[in-house]
Amino acid sequence: MIVAIGKNNEIGKDNKLLWHLPNDLKFFKEITINKIVIMGRKTFESLPGKLPKRKQLIITNNKNYVCDAKVCHTIESVLEYITKTSEECFIIGGASIYQEFLPYAKYLYITKVDDIKASDAFFPKINEDDYHIILLGKNEDNGIKYKHYKYVRKNPRK
Repeated sequence: MIVAIGKNNEIGKDNKLLWHLPNDLKFFKEITINKIVIMGRKTFESLPGKLPKRKQLIITNNKNYVCDAKVCHTIESVLEYITKTSEECFIIGGASIYQEFLPYAKYLYITKVDDIKASDAFFPKINEDDYHIILLGKNEDNGIKYKHYKYVRKNPRK
């Protein structure tokens, strides 16, 4: 998983990101480039277009949904796809997709933004005792400070 969260685990409002953090977007690109990114339909539709140099897998309940990406309709079908590929996969949102896949994630790349914004989408609460937490770096954009962390699950599922 990869996500930017505020002090209250907020991640978005009205299907939009809460902050414009150019260096965090660069971090996101560096981590996910040439990988598979998995997202919900609303997250996919909020993007300005397909993310370059990444395979995209969209999750939707809408059986008639058509787009220029791989589409899955159940969590089970996504998990099956993930187990059959040797490529690294990243869950990139939204809130309900993070919630569904959190139990399966071995790694979490979390940007902790030193800010609070009004939000209608939140990252699920996690038990930090379940992870080894590595500080990857500190940054600031537009007067907003944030830190990049990598969470490594201590006892990942097989």
